[in-house]
Amino acid sequence: MESHDGYRGAGYVGDTPVRVHLSGRWEPVDGRYHWGGRIEPDPRVARLLRAGHRQVALRIADRVSPARLAEVDPWGGVRITGVGGPPWPPEDEPAATTGAREV
Repeated sequence: MESHDGYRGAGYVGDTPVRVHLSGRWEPVDGRYHWGGRIEPDPRVARLLRAGHRQVALRIADRVSPARLAEVDPWGGVRITGVGGPPWPPEDEPAATTGAREV
């Protein structure tokens, strides 16, 4: 499910397929769009973060966005944040037609 306010679905952190839950907002203080959310538990992503790799690329459909891994939550999910346009496709551009795969 994607929208202007958020996205829930398939993506990739590097070459690792993941499921994400994201939302975003315009921040009036700096005038930029801030987005973030959670990557569902995946030991490969948690290992990446624990090894010190915080700066990653998040790919959803044909959009690639720089992102930052923040922390592992108690359930094994990883918090992810970014600044810039939303990394998910707009509602009128279904993920199925842009190459996103369900994980």
